[in-house]
Amino acid sequence: MGKIDEMDKRVCEMRQNLQKLISEKTNLLDPEVIIASQKLDVVLNEYHVILRKILE
Repeated sequence: MGKIDEMDKRVCEMRQNLQKLISEKTNLLDPEVIIASQKLDVVLNEYHVILRKILE
């Protein structure tokens, strides 16, 4: 599996986890929701960097 495929799978899993947390906690300011969102942001930024390198 290529790096893009791995990152895509990771992003999907993290998004699902975040959505689940939001529905469970119902408060977007819950520390667990914030941490999960920040972790997803980091992975999305890494994913974007990799895609940009491939497309250049």
